[in-house]
Amino acid sequence: IRAVRAGTNGRIAIAYFEWAGTIRDDAVLAWQIIDGSDSADMFADRIAARPFRSFRGTSISGALAFGAGLFEQTAFAAERRVIDISGDGPNNTGPPVTSERDAALARGIVVNGLPILISPSPTFSHLDRYYAQCVTGGPGSFVLPIYAASEFSTAIRRKLILEVSGIADTVAVRIDAEPPIDCLQGERDRRFYSDPYFPELDR
Repeated sequence: IRAVRAGTNGRIAIAYFEWAGTIRDDAVLAWQIIDGSDSADMFADRIAARPFRSFRGTSISGALAFGAGLFEQTAFAAERRVIDISGDGPNNTGPPVTSERDAALARGIVVNGLPILISPSPTFSHLDRYYAQCVTGGPGSFVLPIYAASEFSTAIRRKLILEVSGIADTVAVRIDAEPPIDCLQGERDRRFYSDPYFPELDR
């Protein structure tokens, strides 16, 4: 789920969008207040009704910029503003991910991450550390990796509880002792592994 959330008067306002190398224009769901099981079920039904489509490329930076812009399209007064990014690969198209991440943080937006490592690329098996160092940030931010399909429901539930409560726990990836990650590795790998076969990604 690619979602943006904001807390307002003890409730949650949520917007949803899908992305890959670009934002999918026909899969943007506008802000809605979630204040109980009925509104939550209704929003979940709207998401489930979206037809599945796949796109090439991974622009985390584009998703961050689009998500940050959604906050300008709501009149809700939010105590916390959170962008929730999940994906199975590094940024490989669009602006550098750190520049858009830092721009969101400068606006007081927290960025959380849910990297999917079910079938990690042999050339990029450290996606959890990449998310921790290059994608997420802000007070209480966290990275919650998924290593198996069976972990999805538990991880999503835990992530939502953490985001609503604003309290991070031991799910965060600890990076203090880890070597620095090259936040542009996805862009470099794309030129070698993808561009010769999918030149449209280099536009």
